Amino acid sequence: MRRNIKIAKSAGFCFGVRRAVSIAEELGRSGKKTVTLGPIIHNAHVVGYLRDLGIKSVENAEQIPEGYTAIIRSHGVPQSVLDELNARGIEYVDATCPYVSRIHGIVAEKSAEGYVIIIIGAKEHPEVLGIAGRCENAIIAENKEQLAALLESLDELEDRRICVVAQTTIDRGIWKDCAEIIKKLYTNCEIFDTICTATYKRQLEAREIAAQSDIMLVIGDRSSSNTRALYKIAGSVCPEALQIESAADIDLKALGSYKRIGITAGASTPDWIIKEVKNKMSEETKNYEGETFEEMIDKTLITLNTGEKVTGVVTAVTPSEIQVDLGTKYAGYIPIAEVSNDPSENPEEVFKVGDEVEAFVIRVNDVEGVITLSKRRLDAVKGWEDIEQAKTSREILEGIVLDENKGGVIVAVKNARVFVPASQTGLPREAPMSQLIKQKVKLRITEVNRGRKRVVGSIRSVMNEERRAASEKVWNEIEAGKVYSGAVKSMTSYGAFVDIGGVDGMVHISEMSWKRISHPSEVFNVGDVVEVFVKDFDKEKKRISLGYKKESENPWKVFTGKYSVGDTATVKIVKMMPFGAFAEIVPGVDGLIHISQISTRRISKPAEVLSEGQEVEAKITNIDYENKKISLSIRALITGEEAAEPEIVKEMGEDEIVATSGESENAIEEEAPASVEAAAPETDAPSAVEDAPAPVEVAEIEPAAEAAEAEAPAEAPEEAPAPVEIPAEEAPAPAVEDSVPVEEAPAEEPSEAKPVKKRASRKKKTEEDAAAAESAEAAEASAEESNAETAGDSAE
Repeated sequence: MRRNIKIAKSAGFCFGVRRAVSIAEELGRSGKKTVTLGPIIHNAHVVGYLRDLGIKSVENAEQIPEGYTAIIRSHGVPQSVLDELNARGIEYVDATCPYVSRIHGIVAEKSAEGYVIIIIGAKEHPEVLGIAGRCENAIIAENKEQLAALLESLDELEDRRICVVAQTTIDRGIWKDCAEIIKKLYTNCEIFDTICTATYKRQLEAREIAAQSDIMLVIGDRSSSNTRALYKIAGSVCPEALQIESAADIDLKALGSYKRIGITAGASTPDWIIKEVKNKMSEETKNYEGETFEEMIDKTLITLNTGEKVTGVVTAVTPSEIQVDLGTKYAGYIPIAEVSNDPSENPEEVFKVGDEVEAFVIRVNDVEGVITLSKRRLDAVKGWEDIEQAKTSREILEGIVLDENKGGVIVAVKNARVFVPASQTGLPREAPMSQLIKQKVKLRITEVNRGRKRVVGSIRSVMNEERRAASEKVWNEIEAGKVYSGAVKSMTSYGAFVDIGGVDGMVHISEMSWKRISHPSEVFNVGDVVEVFVKDFDKEKKRISLGYKKESENPWKVFTGKYSVGDTATVKIVKMMPFGAFAEIVPGVDGLIHISQISTRRISKPAEVLSEGQEVEAKITNIDYENKKISLSIRALITGEEAAEPEIVKEMGEDEIVATSGESENAIEEEAPASVEAAAPETDAPSAVEDAPAPVEVAEIEPAAEAAEAEAPAEAPEEAPAPVEIPAEEAPAPAVEDSVPVEEAPAEEPSEAKPVKKRASRKKKTEEDAAAAESAEAAEASAEESNAETAGDSAE
């Protein structure tokens, strides 16, 4: 009867087991006194084989005889065992599976950081015991039911950080169920999927083959957890599953009724046991899909040589290597340095488990049972063919700049090294080429010399072509107001040139900032990427005017949106002038504090009260929206009065002048004119007002009037027409010392006259104006009389 037999490609020793057995075989053949600390693997046939080589197995460190070398089994041991061996001075060789050693490192590190360690695996398995022995108080669960019960009894875990790992040979379904439970209960956990990729692949193959078979044979020791897991998986999908330890367990007659037979073997099953099964099955079955069963088994025992090209399947990807199943008895791996010439390539992103990969064999290690591969070297050979084709077709290639030398840079393209001369890098002559290192660039191949292994390329030719295309696109689509993102290429004293995609536009210095700047470097640096908009352009002259400052950032809009007349603001004094001080209200907007609005006392210059950089509170008294001018007052905040505008004197008629803002009473007393006679005639008043600064004149108008009032009848009103200071060339000739001095009036009178200053009504104002006119006439008559007396004295 013709049977179909399907055997799993992953059947037999895994990498870790093969490595441990090879180490033991080498020590046994060397004649060195050696023992294994526990069975080297879970397979009685292998243990017996090593015993024949003189290698015994002991259960603990105390049983190791003096002078013997110990082998740490593939499952690993707790840290306490290694400490004991070191304390006794016993030499040992660590044959722990690299996958298991990785778990040891994880739990040791996390435990030291205060994490609670949860291990999903068989509690009594040597591997799990070894992992638990590398941390403090580990929680061990074999399935989701055990895990749920344990976590329910441990309330204190809610406030702890948790690290979860798995036994390398555990069923992936169990692992997923347990991981889901932990994710739902805790948010502060780190879960490490530490199931061996070879184990996972073997389990997937076993499930697939068992589902297509009438009977599934699982070869392996009954003490092996890996084999038990395969048997459980096979039995869940196949009508009949049989676990055998060797060919002796096969009953050929019992297999007579099965047409489809599936076979797999655990990770601890040695090759010779698989061969025994092969030979026995070959007596009954000669063909399966064109190949004999013996031929299929022999495929797993192929030995490769250095320099051969091989194809394998990725079984694991780590930060340091890519593990590859080559279908041989040895495990293959590609070191990171042999993956690619591209330093930016991340193998964990490029390669996935299950991907096929081609590589060269660069080293075969029979002792460790591993084959070192190189994908980079194979790609370099293929790359030459692609590069030669690219030169002919002028194809644009991409590469990573690896290094610079005296004449240019080296670019990795298709795993070949391409030299790009400095003149072809596309950089300005003075620019350092080191800025290109590790950058991805586009280039064309300009020269290929395979004999000399020389390839020359040009980055500039691609850049020029792209720039021409981009420039054409910009000019076709450009319009006023369109926004571009560009790089600052160069700067002058009057502006900066920005590349907006193949075309350079200029940002004038006035368009860079809302505040005044002296040079573009205050805003830009060469190489900055900035957002600009088109203000104007000329397609014929190929000129573009760009803007940078945004209307939404206009300081005047910021100010008017925040303040209005009557508001108080904290301002900063930025500049002093004879007539006042300029203060910054918001960045880019200044207001004027007139000298009359700085203090409640008379000052001759702003620096008496203020200093540049000082921050003060000021009231906004006026905003000229048309001319964008702002008036401020410190005095208004002190007195509570409304401050006047800087233009504080206005003409009410030919002979009447009204002050809209005056100085304080102290200033009035200090600045009063020396005599009433100093007042100018009425007809001169308008011109005097025009010549004199308004705030100062107001301060001197009222005191003079009050001084004259001291000599006037009691019924005379306080607000006589204010004497106006006349320039020296226009002053009357009479001597001042013969006039009536101000100090003869009682000092209290000015203050007593204060209530009179308040205008009660228009009628009272008219009466006061009439009295003031009479007082002025009396003063003028007195002056004429004084002049006459002076003239008489001179005649005598």
